[in-house]
Amino acid sequence: MKKYRIEISSVAEAEADKAFLRLSQVASPTKATQWYAGLLNAIESLIQMPKRCLLARENDYFSQEIRQLLYGKGRNSYRILFTILESQDVSTVRILHIRHASQQALGEEPK
Repeated sequence: MKKYRIEISSVAEAEADKAFLRLSQVASPTKATQWYAGLLNAIESLIQMPKRCLLARENDYFSQEIRQLLYGKGRNSYRILFTILESQDVSTVRILHIRHASQQALGEEPK
């Protein structure tokens, strides 16, 4: 089975940090730490079969294929947006954004 390398953009890292801080304020530092560890595990799962994830609604707005992995439940549901960069040597899953599920799609006109 083909394995992919994971690369996280600085924008996605900042979004994950912001979500962690918000969660530590509204829930608890322990819950936020558990959430963050789970997020990293979810991202790590993309090493194998990243194409199992559906195309994101943002896919229509970009030239690259944009997929999403859903993480969390209920109000704490997030979408991990990524693209797959294929090459002969090493194929890479590039994490582009980590967005709360209720946030507007990237590239969409404000309503």
